Amino acid sequence: MASRPTVALAGTGDVRRMTDAEWCAMDEDEEGELVDGILVEEEMPTWMHGAVVGWLLRALGSWLIPLGGTLAPDVKFLLRPGRGRKPDIAMVVPPSPMPPRTGALRRPVDVLIEVVSAAPSDHRRDRLEKADEYAVFGVPWYWLVDPEARMFEIWHLEHGRYVRDLGAIGGRIAKVPGCPGLSLDLDSLWAEIDRLGPPDPAEGERPVRRAPIRKRARPRRRS
Repeated sequence: MASRPTVALAGTGDVRRMTDAEWCAMDEDEEGELVDGILVEEEMPTWMHGAVVGWLLRALGSWLIPLGGTLAPDVKFLLRPGRGRKPDIAMVVPPSPMPPRTGALRRPVDVLIEVVSAAPSDHRRDRLEKADEYAVFGVPWYWLVDPEARMFEIWHLEHGRYVRDLGAIGGRIAKVPGCPGLSLDLDSLWAEIDRLGPPDPAEGERPVRRAPIRKRARPRRRS
């Protein structure tokens, strides 16, 4: 039996490289993305993150499934050797071919969606790192949903890079780019978040360091 891969932890030397085959063969309940051949920890999901993903799965599924398409959360994509990602939601829109029942996908699908978390490192990963990776992989449409900022964005691939097609903070999107016949009610999406309780005070918030107020030197009176 192959030895169990070690998850990379920031600030430690406890890392181990994995082959593409080892990462693809990991059980579905084992977390981790493959970055430069190393298994790295994924972001810790929150209730807010889960509420957004759940709402999108319901809203998109009611439109997509009757058309003969499919969608799924947290499925594996082997973008290139040594680089494997698990987007929050992946969509296959007809007439694109259906994905395999099991295993990591090695070809792009029509839409990948990431729900942005509050941490700066998550913002950087979703907006920069994954955007570049998905563009090179050839994913035609990339959606970013930022529940903290209440921002919904749709980007499309053009000449190897993503160009923003839509940015909205509320209301109804009557025509969703790249998805004929689909409309989305963003107010309903944000209301799903508002149904949740306030943030857990036990998590604590980093204190804001305020710069000391310096007294201004009084100008000398001219004699």
